[in-house]
Amino acid sequence: MKRFSILFLALGLSLLSFARQNKNVNYHQYFTAETMRVDYFHTGTVAEEHFSLDRILNDGAWGGSETVLLDELNRGAYFFKITDTLTNTLLYSRGFGSVFGEWQSIGDPAWGTFHESVRFPWPKLPVKLTIEKRDPKSNFVAIWSIVVDPKSRIVNPSVLKSAYKNYSYIDNGKAANHVDIVILGDGYTSAEMDKFHKDVASLADELFTVEPFKSRKADFNVRVVETPSATSGVNKPHPGVFNRTPLSMSYGAFDSERYALSYDNRTLRDVASSVPYDYMFILINERTYGGGGIFNLYSTVAADNKFSRYIFVHEFGHSFAALADEYYTSDVSYQTPAITVEPWEPNVTALLDTANLKWKELVKPGTPIPTPWDKTEFDNFSYDIQKERRALRAANVPETQMEALFEREKKTSLEMFGKNKFKDATGAFEGGNYMQFGIYRSALDCIMFTRNKQAFCPACTKAVSEVIDMYSR
Repeated sequence: MKRFSILFLALGLSLLSFARQNKNVNYHQYFTAETMRVDYFHTGTVAEEHFSLDRILNDGAWGGSETVLLDELNRGAYFFKITDTLTNTLLYSRGFGSVFGEWQSIGDPAWGTFHESVRFPWPKLPVKLTIEKRDPKSNFVAIWSIVVDPKSRIVNPSVLKSAYKNYSYIDNGKAANHVDIVILGDGYTSAEMDKFHKDVASLADELFTVEPFKSRKADFNVRVVETPSATSGVNKPHPGVFNRTPLSMSYGAFDSERYALSYDNRTLRDVASSVPYDYMFILINERTYGGGGIFNLYSTVAADNKFSRYIFVHEFGHSFAALADEYYTSDVSYQTPAITVEPWEPNVTALLDTANLKWKELVKPGTPIPTPWDKTEFDNFSYDIQKERRALRAANVPETQMEALFEREKKTSLEMFGKNKFKDATGAFEGGNYMQFGIYRSALDCIMFTRNKQAFCPACTKAVSEVIDMYSR
């Protein structure tokens, strides 16, 4: 009897180990067709952070994959996972970024509090939610966890009845095997809804002219929710233009005049829940150059700027695929850290291990690593452009003057790049992720680097394709 007990114990431990590692989770065994949303407050300083639960509720129909439930792409500053409390089976996981995470990176010594959410399929039985964050070695470590019982009194299963109209702009089929994008608008009055519809069409159509979105268009659905505003335009504190709108969009996030975000996460989520979605985009009814994108949160764009189509695709690269900015001469609020580990973003590298370059399969034999380019000439020119840009913004000139500066910058940089021997190569070009030295991007030029061309480099294209695959299988 003792030998059989030991055998059964060993078998049980083996099955439990298998359950913990099982990647083929049966969606319908563990989840319903709805979405659970856990709202919480994320509070802290540059040195510490804390979480407190706000509410747990029904966020509408589940729009995500029912087959690819585990995120193995290793992207994002944060990561959350859902595990079955009985067997510790990992049921669902996703990497993500947050407004708090970005605020923490600017080095403000004060305390900050931001409202955030994580969304996952509605569980049939109690689950444990764990939020993790990268440590100094870039490994994810748990920083908060909570057990969620879907039958608890603190869990609200009621579906919010939306007061807003919605419609499908692109409908390619069932949400479960498509990437589902929801587009919201802020600063559009009821009289400007036709303009909002045209802006949706113009910008969404632009996304699908750029690879790999172009060839994968059939893998996407695009839905739209209307949120009419009492006044036209949004808040712009730097030039002294103040406004209040339904989604609370505002320029000036982290004191960057062009960075447009909303801190009203609860309202954004409630509005978006009108339709099933994986990714959210917010159009701003403004001419002033600006936008933003946070991984697995949302993207924003000023709809009327001459470069709006570029901004739309660029910012979606951030929120959709966790692509890093590849520029480094523009002013940003972030404090750049010392380079001690390989950055997790898929399109930049610290080149700490040349033999194992993260996009090495895209590099042709004979391409030198690092890859030479006329960096000094470009840097001198680009830093001068930024001085002009700051002066123009300080003078509050018409947006046409800023657009003219960007056009001049584009013309000159294209001429510079055209002379480079490796202009079409995939390699390791120094400069990226806000750092002039020590970080390398995969191509001389890319939509994540300049406004020169509406195209992702091969490394970025690969990174985007991997996310499409997660949601379309």
